[in-house]
Amino acid sequence: MADTRPIGVFDSGIGGLTVLREIWKVLPGESTIYFGDNARAPYGNKSRSTVIRYSLQNMKFLESRGVKMIVIACNTASAYAYEALKDRSDVPVVEVVTPGAEATIKATKNGKIGIIGTKATISTGVYKQAVEQCALKHGMKNVEIYQKTCPLFVPLAEEGWWDNEIARLTAKEYLTPLKEAGIDTLVMACTHYPLLAKVIAETMGEGITLVNTGAAAASVVRDMLGKDGKTADGAVAPKREFYTSDEPGMFESVATPFLGEGLPSGTAHFSTDRYEVEI
Repeated sequence: MADTRPIGVFDSGIGGLTVLREIWKVLPGESTIYFGDNARAPYGNKSRSTVIRYSLQNMKFLESRGVKMIVIACNTASAYAYEALKDRSDVPVVEVVTPGAEATIKATKNGKIGIIGTKATISTGVYKQAVEQCALKHGMKNVEIYQKTCPLFVPLAEEGWWDNEIARLTAKEYLTPLKEAGIDTLVMACTHYPLLAKVIAETMGEGITLVNTGAAAASVVRDMLGKDGKTADGAVAPKREFYTSDEPGMFESVATPFLGEGLPSGTAHFSTDRYEVEI
């Protein structure tokens, strides 16, 4: 029996919209609800307990909207809060780190892997650990992992400077050490980075596989819903709802390039800090 309930997606801001876009690609008939916690962003400079509290509050909001699944479209929340949400949620929860790590191990040929992300994400070591665990699971023993923080990629993405000389020079500065290390697979461990994928690919050169963790997570969402028999049947037109904890007009103005289609309209304000949770 078809399940027409929406998929709930949350992020600390707008970067998670690239994950939402990937979900739309593989599941065009599904309704979705996106919550951007812009008023409390970024999560990367918050403590673990604070991120867990925020994430649990976001979960409660999405559950109140009757979602059938929750996608944590935020690297920091995935790293800190996934276990807490999985244990407390009434519906399945998907995060972006493990799917990205799995895709990385399946893609690499020489075992030399690069990981790029924000300072907060790289400092947690969560992607490195996830890739190493996946490598062991698949019997790969000689994996070499090279990490690099690329903090300017986020403001470049939000400014819309994805394909200009500034973006190319920045990418060259950040990525040359990874290229010289001989990696064949590069994990874009930030939801903003897919917007810069063209410049990143050009900088790294031929033979490099870029891993979009949002695309990997979307594939997991599709497979889980299919396995559980909870996909929509297309009989009802899908709805796409947007909420933000900040100013809706501002959210919509910066969200447009991240989605590329189905541009957000009718975004509503909601503050999830009204929910009381225990850590």
